[in-house]
Amino acid sequence: MKDHLPPLHDTLDSQGTLGHSALFWFRRDLRLQDNVGLSAALNDHARVFCVFVFDQEILDRLPSPLDRRVEFIWHCTQQLDQALRACGSELIQVHGVAREQIPLLAEMLGVRAVYANRDYEPQAIDRDAAVAGVLKTRGMEFSSFKDQVVFEGKEILTQAGRPYTVFTPYSKTWRAAVTSAHLASHPYPAGHWGTREQVAQRLRSGSRAVVPVSSLQQLGFEPTNLLDLGIKPGFLGAQHTLEAFLERMDRYHEQRDFPALPGVSWLSVHLRFGTLSIRQLVQLALERHTSGSLTWLNELIWREFYFAILFHFPHVVEHAFRTEMDALTFDNDPALFQSWQQGQTGFPIVDAAMRQLRHSGYMHNRLRMIAASFLVKDLGIDWRWGEGHFAQQLNDYDLSANNGGWQWCASTGCDAQPWFRMFNPSTQSRRFDPEGHFIRRYLPELSRVPSAKIHQPVLLSPQEQAQYGCRLGVDYPYPIVDHAQARQRTLQRYALAVQTNQRRGT
Repeated sequence: MKDHLPPLHDTLDSQGTLGHSALFWFRRDLRLQDNVGLSAALNDHARVFCVFVFDQEILDRLPSPLDRRVEFIWHCTQQLDQALRACGSELIQVHGVAREQIPLLAEMLGVRAVYANRDYEPQAIDRDAAVAGVLKTRGMEFSSFKDQVVFEGKEILTQAGRPYTVFTPYSKTWRAAVTSAHLASHPYPAGHWGTREQVAQRLRSGSRAVVPVSSLQQLGFEPTNLLDLGIKPGFLGAQHTLEAFLERMDRYHEQRDFPALPGVSWLSVHLRFGTLSIRQLVQLALERHTSGSLTWLNELIWREFYFAILFHFPHVVEHAFRTEMDALTFDNDPALFQSWQQGQTGFPIVDAAMRQLRHSGYMHNRLRMIAASFLVKDLGIDWRWGEGHFAQQLNDYDLSANNGGWQWCASTGCDAQPWFRMFNPSTQSRRFDPEGHFIRRYLPELSRVPSAKIHQPVLLSPQEQAQYGCRLGVDYPYPIVDHAQARQRTLQRYALAVQTNQRRGT
């Protein structure tokens, strides 16, 4: 049997005309509507096949068979397949190494080109370059398109042609640059999909079988509590979530910082996997033009700002954006890190945040800042440890935003809070969860503690502990660190790093 198929892209189709076909590769764009690369493929070719690869290079690094993100993606692909079947086509679903499977599939299907929307993470860029190189040697093209952002790469620069490293001027330039053309929708046009019969016939004729993915278990994963949490996957779930947010969008600027309120959009996981279009969201925010919608738009621009930082400064993946902050020395106590991970620090707002993350794969944005600041500046633990933990846990994990957020809190990133500023977790708790509703939701051991006392249980007298059923050291831990003392150690830590670099002349 031959190692690979002879070229099929110059054969005649059933109507006797030259068959011009392409393969569209879904990645972070799990929808049909307003999908730039898919629209281009259907415009350019008489026949388009569609594929999603459950990439082993990614899945094999996941620490547990219980991963909500994999389950979310799997449900998304089932919706895509159903939508394509309604068009007489289907979604080819493959479990393998993407950089190997895509050229193989392209050859088996006899296509002229592979189309995809661009992914901006370093490993994805390397993967796409490898795929493009193999396709070129086989006489096929690789075409990629901007889809998950409004502006990418070098599209937003200073007047001197340099990348922005401060958010506010970036945001002003971004807002001034956006036009209706940037937000134009890309509906999937009338075109010929690769039918199920054509897919089956071509794959059967290949020398190497492509085993379809039929279940989550086939991928080596198990169902989680994803659906029980009320998370609705796929483009249908995205539209449902968006419609619910539209009812409260105008109050976003007033409620977004309070984790006990339904103040945020809960669209981050849908943005991460592209089950809705960023252009649609920006258009909605601009058309609404209220204080709430424009504040929310600002968060969408932060997302693009961090994409740009990763593009222009790829060293941030392993190092501080402010390279002088690589001189920081951390305590990195494993026991303290474990207490933080498990929500057992003795600081209720931090513990509730960490237990929310473990239970749901989600953490409110205000709480992400509080939890991150506490790990780095109260516990003296390297921000990369926390970044890695969030990368494993977050349903909406995105390298650029996660890295940017952690470096902001650690005062090592671009436009970060000054290193001499620290969140006081108890103060933050009183300000953003004043009645303790969020804390009680995730810390049932504090459910009977009154609001005036719940932010610092360490101040409860023995009699109050007995009265409220919360014995310190038994039902709930004593604080694992003294915030005032930690502040002094943090100031010394950062001052030493600054002095070290000054002596080096950097």
